Amino acid sequence: MHGLTAEDLAVQERARGFVDSLLPYEVEAEMNGGELPGDLAERLRTRARELGLAATNMPRELGGGGCTALQQVLVQEQVGRATNALAWVVSTPPQWWPPVASAYQRDRWLVPTVRGEMSECYAITEEGAGSDVDAIASTARREGDEYVLNGVKWHVTSYNDASYAFFQAKLTAGPHAGEHAMFVVDLPSPGVRVERTPAYSHTISHHHPVVAFENVRVPASHLVGDEGGGMAYSYEWFRFERMMVAARCVGAAERLVEEATAFAKDRVVYGEPIISYQLIAGMLADSLTEMYCARSILYEAARGIDEGRDLKVQHAQASMVKLYASEMANRVADRAVQIFGGRGYMRENVAERFFRELRVERIWEGTSEIQRVIIAQQLAKRGARALA
Repeated sequence: MHGLTAEDLAVQERARGFVDSLLPYEVEAEMNGGELPGDLAERLRTRARELGLAATNMPRELGGGGCTALQQVLVQEQVGRATNALAWVVSTPPQWWPPVASAYQRDRWLVPTVRGEMSECYAITEEGAGSDVDAIASTARREGDEYVLNGVKWHVTSYNDASYAFFQAKLTAGPHAGEHAMFVVDLPSPGVRVERTPAYSHTISHHHPVVAFENVRVPASHLVGDEGGGMAYSYEWFRFERMMVAARCVGAAERLVEEATAFAKDRVVYGEPIISYQLIAGMLADSLTEMYCARSILYEAARGIDEGRDLKVQHAQASMVKLYASEMANRVADRAVQIFGGRGYMRENVAERFFRELRVERIWEGTSEIQRVIIAQQLAKRGARALA
């Protein structure tokens, strides 16, 4: 199947079985602000680690799964089949961090994160800086053996569950003045406060607050890598996350096609199952075809990462996959709502939840418009054959 090895298929099957075990909790989570009862979420995180599904993107020597890019995609594709972010218990720590983490950072944050004892959030986006990360206004200045951090960050996803934040800022002085740097900030820390926690369209337990960092002091040991290296880490994070977004969108589309098809076979109108009506059949056929196309380019791009393709090609292909898969999944969700009819507008229906949840996939980790710019730039520089 799709040129997958026996090991690939085993990883995929474990992930599918685990996500299947989450699906019965979706409606309960939806009706309770995304929250699961009691300690269920922690038990699910533990089970994901036992199955080797957590930290698949981290090296084995750090306790991670050491999986290939394709295997990571296979896991996240299954993750995407569950609504309400229930499958976020299958964690993916910062893949870009191990090569640049100091021994101190590795022992204090990275390895505990891989083990599932800690979790991170990203404080990068600002009111005036989204896809254009270079537009951030946050600052970092060196004072002796410390840095002083200032800035207000938006959409700090999973802040309410995080042990520490990655804070990106521009340096105000020194040889790298005006360049980006990345810092680790423990949570809570003096000077870090939540300004507000907006409500979002989706119903998940992970909050995305606006967080102010006011004269937050961190030791120089909390600088990640080198001064001026912050943008490189962000770009690598974007490449990884765009692939994972695409994988989750393909998984969501598969779930929607399956659910909508089953309903269309059972729902009878004017004495016939609605799948027999060409307008319904056409929506299902289009959805399946687009899902198949998205899965094909997703797997191909993942194999390219495993083969070590040129980094700029990887960057462009990750943008192509993220662009197509996210827009495909939104079209599939819209059709599924239509097929379910009035049921598709009920929060207890999987199509309604995905209709809301998938909309953000065209925005975060770089909007569809930014993906098109990246793709066109690389097309102009390298030509179509190099990219496709």
